[in-house]
Amino acid sequence: MATPNYGYEKRQKELAKKRKKEDKLKAKAERKLHGPGEDGEAPAEESAETEAGATPPAQDA
Repeated sequence: MATPNYGYEKRQKELAKKRKKEDKLKAKAERKLHGPGEDGEAPAEESAETEAGATPPAQDA
């Protein structure tokens, strides 16, 4: 019977942790550059204006 390779398991865990951390930092940087985006959050000021029933610009016929 083979013995478990704990060093390999530990290394894989560390790599997964590192990858997850890098992904989080990358996502955070993208949110900072592009503002609120894919997650559906909008700044409070903009959402308040749209919900208040802002009228669209009048069109001349």
